[in-house]
Amino acid sequence: MAVPTRRTRPAARTAPVRRTEPKAPALPSALKEAHLLEHELAPEARFEGLAFYDLDLTDSLAEQVEFSQCRFRGARMAESKLPGVRLADCVVEQSDWSNLRAEQGTMSRVSLAGSRMTGLAWNGGMLRDVAVDDCKLDLTNWRASRFDGVFMSGSNLTGADFTDADLRGATFTGCDLSGAQFSNAKMEGARFRRCELAGIGGVTSWRGVVVHPEDLMGLSHVLAKALGIVVEQAP
Repeated sequence: MAVPTRRTRPAARTAPVRRTEPKAPALPSALKEAHLLEHELAPEARFEGLAFYDLDLTDSLAEQVEFSQCRFRGARMAESKLPGVRLADCVVEQSDWSNLRAEQGTMSRVSLAGSRMTGLAWNGGMLRDVAVDDCKLDLTNWRASRFDGVFMSGSNLTGADFTDADLRGATFTGCDLSGAQFSNAKMEGARFRRCELAGIGGVTSWRGVVVHPEDLMGLSHVLAKALGIVVEQAP
């Protein structure tokens, strides 16, 4: 049931960065199925214990919406504008959230799997205990966002923008990060394993990053280009 509520945004985040695996979402054993007429997105609405199955919420406009202990399956929120949205203990599966604008949004104990989120804007946001698997996240905007206990695997992040982001609590495994931008990002301790790194920007921010040996060859070419080193081709 949607209940209007007013919330104040928490003070500056100063909690230490964690690199442990994310905590799983805590969902109730039974969820009430959401319906468009009863659960339309509205400013400062709160949704709890709901199943958003195959609902079309495309092009919605609402600020400070909160989803708690909800499951999204086949849900469409493409082209929606939800600034300040908050997701806590939520599961998102096979959904289309492409071009969703969710500036200064928050995810806590969230699982994202098999979903299309091309062009998602989550800049200035917070991600804590978030697991992402097999998602299409190309051209996404994570500028100035903080990653704390975030694991991304098998996902397409080509052209993603991590400028000024805090990635010290992030792990990327088997992700395509071609052309991604990391300028001025905080990255000490961030982990990359079996990732495609061709054409990444802001490579000078990679000091202190933990890279798997399989990724060294690709990263070496990026570093050489950033330093102006010409790699001579073998005859």
